[in-house]
Amino acid sequence: MFGFFKRNKKQPEAPLEQSPETNATETEAHEAPASGELSTQTGNAQEKDASAEQPIAEADSAVDQDAPVTALSDDKPSAPGLEHPAEEAPQEAPVPSDPVTPDTVITPEPVMETPKADAPPKKEKVGFFGRIKQGLGRTRANLSEGLASLFLGKKQIDDDLLEDIETQLLIADIGVEATSEIIDRLTERVSRKQLTDAQALYEALQEELRTMLEPSNKPLVIGEQTTPYVILMVGVNGVGKTTTIGKLAKKFQSEGKSVMLAAGDTFRAAAVEQLQVWGERNSVPVIAQHTGADSASVIFDAIQAAQARNIDVLIADTAGRLQNKSNLMEELKKVTRVMKKLDGAAPHETMLVVDAGTGQNALSQASLFDEAVGLTGITLTKLDGTAKGGIVFALAQQMQIPIRFIGVGEQVDDLRPFDADQFTKALFDKNEG
Repeated sequence: MFGFFKRNKKQPEAPLEQSPETNATETEAHEAPASGELSTQTGNAQEKDASAEQPIAEADSAVDQDAPVTALSDDKPSAPGLEHPAEEAPQEAPVPSDPVTPDTVITPEPVMETPKADAPPKKEKVGFFGRIKQGLGRTRANLSEGLASLFLGKKQIDDDLLEDIETQLLIADIGVEATSEIIDRLTERVSRKQLTDAQALYEALQEELRTMLEPSNKPLVIGEQTTPYVILMVGVNGVGKTTTIGKLAKKFQSEGKSVMLAAGDTFRAAAVEQLQVWGERNSVPVIAQHTGADSASVIFDAIQAAQARNIDVLIADTAGRLQNKSNLMEELKKVTRVMKKLDGAAPHETMLVVDAGTGQNALSQASLFDEAVGLTGITLTKLDGTAKGGIVFALAQQMQIPIRFIGVGEQVDDLRPFDADQFTKALFDKNEG
């Protein structure tokens, strides 16, 4: 490119003080008819070349004029750039001191801030009763709402109404025996003229259901004089024993008690890991051995460790087993025998964990586990995921074993102590929320 300039500079340059009139005179000698037009173009080319404001379109029109461009190239070194605008335009145009104002000025529109939606109000913490009511939503819809529909528009009590009530109780999985007992009591009260209208019958039904739960309305109390207080958890596969243990550990910790866990489910490797996760989460020590180890040996070591560390509560996990497998039930008996070698009163609580969704099969589980190891308490899990919560009444009526806890959700605080009065009210409460 620099060689290009050198070739053009061989001819003597025109004096810088040469006026536009002189250039016009020389141009007239070459081509007189275009003198006026060339003068105008020459003057404009010099002005625009100095200020770098000549549009590219005008530079292209100047290149089309052959003779004037030649004359201008001799006078000013910038003229050759007009013959090659694509190459020289970026170099010839100096950076203007003031930015070139474009023909169309686009003024950015002010950005309108999208009004932020009001943050949703924080949900108030649901109380004890409210959380139970939420967890029993499906059972309530199946039982209480179904019963309430039977009494709409009813003023008199007749056999058809009693039969419909019986059907609704069976649908809610309350069970044949419990349902028959309730209907017999209601029929007797009607015959005695104690119940004169449908509304009185509806209230009496709620009362009978609550009364049926009374034998199982016994909360778990940890004896202060017993250290450690040993809780043995039993149940079939998949009912949530290990998760319940973790929630119980958190509950006892919140009450100021020291807790230790024993990983007695040695058949399932994931059970040991799951229990250890709960232990790490709650800063609770976990006594465990390798997969396949003897469950009784693990729990024996755990009791020794709990006694040495003066632990308040020891919760022992066991492998899930079907209630009809006699060899597995015998293993549970062995575990309890080994416990008694270290503490004659252990286990102080033998708790059966039952999935509420199993329905009437829960009665079979409770009966056979009670026969094998002697149950002292029951925990019903997953009540929030089933419409068969009526099994609570069947267990209370037939087994009369204390129902210690009910699970109404997945959160740690969703394991609630069982209260017969609160449970019945939550089922039949008509208020929203």
